[in-house]
Amino acid sequence: MKLLVRICIFILFISTACKKDKIIAKQHIKEQLVFTSFGDRITSKNSLPLEQIAVKIQNLKDGEKIPLKFSSRIKEVCSKKGCWMRLPLNETSQMMVRFKNYSFFMPLDSNGKEVIVEGFAYFKEISVQELRHYAEDVGDSKEEIAKITKSKKEFFFEANGVLLKNI
Repeated sequence: MKLLVRICIFILFISTACKKDKIIAKQHIKEQLVFTSFGDRITSKNSLPLEQIAVKIQNLKDGEKIPLKFSSRIKEVCSKKGCWMRLPLNETSQMMVRFKNYSFFMPLDSNGKEVIVEGFAYFKEISVQELRHYAEDVGDSKEEIAKITKSKKEFFFEANGVLLKNI
């Protein structure tokens, strides 16, 4: 009798666990239809709207990093190999996004597309040389690149994973 009870409990446990796995698998498949994933596997759950991000990062100090997940629309992507992108924070400022250990890149035609990024935000000063390199990546003219003579402080983001919305 005890054996029969144990078998019934085991079968109940297995069938319940399988249902949960099926639900998770269905959610993952549904998300794959809506998004293309790059880097670490992330979900769209708990993604903050862009308006909340500017408030969260405005008091960041040099060297301080905070974990974030948020959605935005790509303003600009590296035209050479997709190794970085810029996301607007508001009408006047933007955030440079790089990818953890250069382990993934974004499609070159992803300008204007919606993304969800997860990783760490930080604030840093960009050297003239690095600013010129970014300008070259987006195809600025030699004259425009030569006009870059001062370093600039900017918000950065190191993305562990990115979801690119399929249109």
